[in-house]
Amino acid sequence: MTPGPHPPRLGAASTPAGTLVHHRGGPETGIVHLGLGNFHRAHQAVYTAQALAHTDGPWGILGVASRSPAVADALRAQDLRYSVLEVSPEGTRASVPAVHTGVLVAAQEPGAVLDALAAPATAIVTLTVTEHGYTFAPGSGGLDLANPLVRADLAGTAPPRTTIGLLARGLLRRARTHGRPVTVLSCDNLVQNGATTRRLLREFAAELPAAEGAELLAYLDTAAFPNSMVDRIVPATTDAYRATAARLLGARDEVPVPAEPFTMWALEDRFAAGRPAWESAGAVFTDEVDAYELIKLRLLNGTHSLLAYLGALHGCATIPEAIARPEIAAAADRVLRTEYLPTVRVPGGMDIERYIAELSARWSNFALGHKTSQVGSDGSVKLRQRVPEPALAHLAAGRMPHHLALTLAAYLCCIAPPPGFDPGPAAAAMSDPARATLTPLAGGSARDFAAAVLRTGLLGAGLAEHTAFADRVAELITVITTHGPLTAARETAEAAEPDTRSPSEDPVPGTPSTTPAH
Repeated sequence: MTPGPHPPRLGAASTPAGTLVHHRGGPETGIVHLGLGNFHRAHQAVYTAQALAHTDGPWGILGVASRSPAVADALRAQDLRYSVLEVSPEGTRASVPAVHTGVLVAAQEPGAVLDALAAPATAIVTLTVTEHGYTFAPGSGGLDLANPLVRADLAGTAPPRTTIGLLARGLLRRARTHGRPVTVLSCDNLVQNGATTRRLLREFAAELPAAEGAELLAYLDTAAFPNSMVDRIVPATTDAYRATAARLLGARDEVPVPAEPFTMWALEDRFAAGRPAWESAGAVFTDEVDAYELIKLRLLNGTHSLLAYLGALHGCATIPEAIARPEIAAAADRVLRTEYLPTVRVPGGMDIERYIAELSARWSNFALGHKTSQVGSDGSVKLRQRVPEPALAHLAAGRMPHHLALTLAAYLCCIAPPPGFDPGPAAAAMSDPARATLTPLAGGSARDFAAAVLRTGLLGAGLAEHTAFADRVAELITVITTHGPLTAARETAEAAEPDTRSPSEDPVPGTPSTTPAH
């Protein structure tokens, strides 16, 4: 479709009928979603729209942005419509989910958000707030009780400003007004994300005044917190994608969402008050979510991090540019196959070799162009979910996880580069809550730097006890800053060569088998 010289704004009247995911009337609101960013709108919202196309139900989504009103304002101006651009080397296809029933901005309308969380019709609360949004304490994985925002939310003298505080206050209001159960469904990249959300809420409740805390804890026992695994590569929106949306829709969409064709959602079927027919859209309901989680967190996300950091240090703006470098591609394959894969269990029916082949194709999608700066951001939170347990498992087996050490070394060179080393613009564009903490540590020797970083608890407490691992990270920092990331990748491959073996020949003790079940 070719837009006119002044295409209309996307809205209910200007949406091409062929792009609508479902043509049912506006559903009632049954889901409140915290986190109105691109991932939610390309993943859970699409699954919900496809489920409504199959089976009717009160499953409209009220979307809640955390602080920025940009997406919410754009959606209000577009009758809550936006497009999902499925981008592949074969071309781009546009669809319009049309599943949102309203939008709010928590920082501007906290009372309305609390009302929505407490509304009797709200059966599910979903979250995509990134790992950083759960206000973990550095190193421990518990609720960060030293965080002034968390302390303020506990005091309750002002509207809540953290995700956990907002959830806690909204659920407490439910308990006090009608007590109907609800499901809280995290869609973030956390190990056991449902159980983690429940634990953080209970930690919050334990810090409240006794009567108030007991009331919230009792209500949490009636709620469901299913674990889930979500997977789809969703880059940031750019003007180029806006132009593509206008061309395909014949209408101007200010907030289109680019996404790869691949999408996956595995979740436990534990819901306290019903759910959409997400299985009709391809979601997998399974008792093996933990296995799906670890495969995604380690094979996809962990390898993705190494690609982002090595790529950024080599001057690659995108992941496809990074994996096009043979040295970086080899490092990615090695960390995936020899250091991550032996530490996961493949769920029944999953063809792991097909999955790995799909990963390579997804990372090589030049049409999508996922930025290394986006993938590499918030590494201090992400890597804690991905690196420590596999590294400790290999160290316990008497093997040095060279490529996990390379992942940490490349991350540190990007986020807290040693004095005199320029990591490049892609690394400089990465955001990270630990940058201010790590940067002062980079002033001494590489060995002191690596050891000090591990002592901060960045990756938990266990790795700080392994001086050989810290020394290996330090060696690779020196190679990166002296000879560059490609040399570091080659040196790591050479050092790891004696450890090369298939997982079936020599699995890491204490970890599940990686033999696919059929």
